[in-house]
Amino acid sequence: MHNTPEPANFAALDLGSNSFHLVIARKVEGRLQILHKEKHRVHLAAGLNEEFELSEEAIERAMLAFKQLAQTLQGFDPANVEVVATYTLRNIKNLKHFLQQAQVHFPFNINVISGQEEARLIYQGVANYVHGKDNRLVIDIGGGSTELVIGQHFEALQLTSRDIGCANITKACFSSGKLSKGTFKKAEIAARQALEPISPRYRKTGWKQSYGTSGTIKALIGIAQAQFDCEYLTLPILEDIKALFIAQGSIEQLDIKGLNPERHTNIAGGLSIVIAAFKELKLERLEYCDYALREGVLHEMLNYDEFDLRVRTIIALGQHYNIDTAHADNVFDTVKHLFSQCKKAWGLKQKDLLQLQWAAQLHEVGLSINSSGIQKHSAYIVMNSALPGFTQQQQSVLSALIRFHRKKIKLPELEHFNILCSDTFAKLLTLFRLAVLVNRTRQLTDLSRPTLSVEDNKCTVLFDAQLPEEQALLCADLEQEQLYLDSIEIELAFVVGEPA
Repeated sequence: MHNTPEPANFAALDLGSNSFHLVIARKVEGRLQILHKEKHRVHLAAGLNEEFELSEEAIERAMLAFKQLAQTLQGFDPANVEVVATYTLRNIKNLKHFLQQAQVHFPFNINVISGQEEARLIYQGVANYVHGKDNRLVIDIGGGSTELVIGQHFEALQLTSRDIGCANITKACFSSGKLSKGTFKKAEIAARQALEPISPRYRKTGWKQSYGTSGTIKALIGIAQAQFDCEYLTLPILEDIKALFIAQGSIEQLDIKGLNPERHTNIAGGLSIVIAAFKELKLERLEYCDYALREGVLHEMLNYDEFDLRVRTIIALGQHYNIDTAHADNVFDTVKHLFSQCKKAWGLKQKDLLQLQWAAQLHEVGLSINSSGIQKHSAYIVMNSALPGFTQQQQSVLSALIRFHRKKIKLPELEHFNILCSDTFAKLLTLFRLAVLVNRTRQLTDLSRPTLSVEDNKCTVLFDAQLPEEQALLCADLEQEQLYLDSIEIELAFVVGEPA
């Protein structure tokens, strides 16, 4: 008799501005079964200075949490652990330093995601548990940002991330610790200003139910239950809660039935954002949903083909900008040919080829702006577009490959892309630039499939015999390319065969 194998465990870790949240689950009969939850209060946002650099003290707090989380996740297959970092880490200037420190204590890959991607995953978390045929609004208030999504079933119709959160609003408006009509008014105006640009289209799209998914909403509903015997929020109830806060006078003195003391620090900022959302979006009531980002990440791991999602994202963007697909395919055909010859020697992986494929497909989207400086226009579009399924690092690498696929490689500008593994990037960029160079006539020729050999940071390209005019032009281009690649410490050599 065969024993049924134990279902594999999966873990989702959310690196938020206030806390790191871990959820471990397994898939049983098609459904997620939550096995363990863990929270580490790290207060990353509190460690930000005016230049948006994270202090060493905050980094130390994070490293301590990583050490403990690594113990919890000991023995997990890395493929079954998804780590997403949100507002604070996607905005800090010293991200590379933070991630390098994290690698020492935490053996899993950290994916920094955009606000748009965070909003999409939050909605997926709700959609997998809250069912209904009507549009619903989901609001998630984090420490540094607030995500708002309108969706139907599993499809997001509107999604946005605004740079207001309970931690940064509290820091900006309640730093004195004083709770008064004046400090709340200042905070509500700041929050309404952040929501104002999106409120007309959200109200136009409309919704039937609205859900809040964050710890802030949970805390406020806890107060509403304890004080007013109500299990949802309305504007009058929120105003009554605000009056309770003001009566207490200061954050230090807060002692409110239903409010957990660990929530005292940032609850005033969170309350201000919720009131602003009610006023800007004309909300009538807000219910609490206990599922959000972490559950969205888990469901994508179990039920979704992330490569399929990213492929569809790339195709949609290419179609939007009406790219020349035949040329993009030719460039990628050359990339594949070159990649296969150096993959082993350069230690490249399949995911690297995917990055090159996406770069080939999108490197000309900037033609919609101007053919002059196309590399700059294309990179700008890719860097600033919502790319569902992509992490911030993947989007950065993709944008950098496109930005420097031709012309001079400007190292100070390359630094801004925060590439974590510069050695691998240099090799990928070399392959991509060579593929673009040999396809510059936009026609498939024997030039498109040269022979490549590599050793360390040196690569030698061998071309078949060319006609004298073509050979002179190719050699001139390759000589120029030698100078360009030298800036990223790649030594290019080439041999062009003589015509018989």
